[in-house]
Amino acid sequence: MLLHNLKDAEQKVSFVEAVKVGLGNNQGVFFPNSLVPLSNVDELLELDFVARSSKILSHLIGDELPESTVQQMVQNAFNFPAELVKVEDNVYCLELFHGPTLAFKDFGGRFMAECLSVFNEGNKTTILTATSGDTGAAVAHAFYGKKDIDVVILYPKGKISLAQQKLFTTLGNNIHCYAVDGSFDDCQAMVKQAFLDDEVKQRLGLNSANSINISRLLAQVCYYFEAVAKLPKAERAKAHISVPSGNFGNVCAAMIAASLGLPVAKLSATTNQNDTVPRYLASKEWMPNATLESLSNAMDVSKPNNWPRVQFMLDNNWFSYDNFYSHSVDEAETKAVMHDVYAKGYLAEPHTAIAYQGLKQDLAADGVGIFLSTAHPAKFKESVEDILSIELDMPKPLADALAKQCLAEDLVNDYQVLRENILVKLA
Repeated sequence: MLLHNLKDAEQKVSFVEAVKVGLGNNQGVFFPNSLVPLSNVDELLELDFVARSSKILSHLIGDELPESTVQQMVQNAFNFPAELVKVEDNVYCLELFHGPTLAFKDFGGRFMAECLSVFNEGNKTTILTATSGDTGAAVAHAFYGKKDIDVVILYPKGKISLAQQKLFTTLGNNIHCYAVDGSFDDCQAMVKQAFLDDEVKQRLGLNSANSINISRLLAQVCYYFEAVAKLPKAERAKAHISVPSGNFGNVCAAMIAASLGLPVAKLSATTNQNDTVPRYLASKEWMPNATLESLSNAMDVSKPNNWPRVQFMLDNNWFSYDNFYSHSVDEAETKAVMHDVYAKGYLAEPHTAIAYQGLKQDLAADGVGIFLSTAHPAKFKESVEDILSIELDMPKPLADALAKQCLAEDLVNDYQVLRENILVKLA
């Protein structure tokens, strides 16, 4: 699989190289110049999740890895389901929170860990990543105890839920966490700065596990095929999928799936009040505002790193602008939609509610809608209980994590302080 850097056309790398490097020159992301559509989509949709995902990923990666190796990696990574639940007539929810950290990022995080375990060849690797909520837990659990791999996670102090935080800050061992006095974008900026620091890159063997990494992105393609496979056959060609969007990796994966031949009629990338992309699509001017805190904190991103990949696909007609929607949903509307969905018999946390609202805004009368639930409601226990006036049961993984001590260190929003700290600790 040949990938090129979207900010440096001269930099071309293999899939293995892209996974190991993470981020390209000039902080560019890697992406293929073209995709070969799958010739047997209907047959693939009849397979089980693991078998189908193995074939999709082998098709994307090409001859760099034997199909048997990819199949074993997928079996190890995808050992939990993606469930499709009917919420109302012609509207379904794709539940992606049945993995070990109760969030969709378990799919990408675990597949990336499998990739690096195969590719690493005993060399030291340091995963440096920023999280706005769920990435931290997924990456930490995926790489916990992996030989020759350290993980450094930056998160905005006080701006993610306690349940999200405790899932990754309580592990210790090879997992090192920093609570940054700033926003997710500040954390992301420090990660990017580290990747421009040749000494740090060389001494620590830096890699990023954010959705920047191509292995995570490709893994996410697989559950869109699972969603459509679980629809009644007569409804598959009408699928309109709504994705709660912050860093835009998840909707990027959906667009890749469509480019491979998955029948996706429309896509919605629905944001919270951090509405850079909806405003860009309306005005054609890229004008990020300061990041605002919201109930849907995992989407509190004003400079989405995966947008260049999405725009590349749109500009090159891999997916039509006419069938791509992006709206923002404010805090009051998020709460109202949570009540509305709950009245229909489905419990949605804020991110899920935003995806539902984005779907309903543009779903055609004869369309079939799928909105994504990217995290278990209990990960946002306080806000869900407060908004809906209910009490939630706490899943065991969360209850166990909440009972443990937070091991994160506080960190000022200063790259030089981070640099000194990780070089002393890990080099």
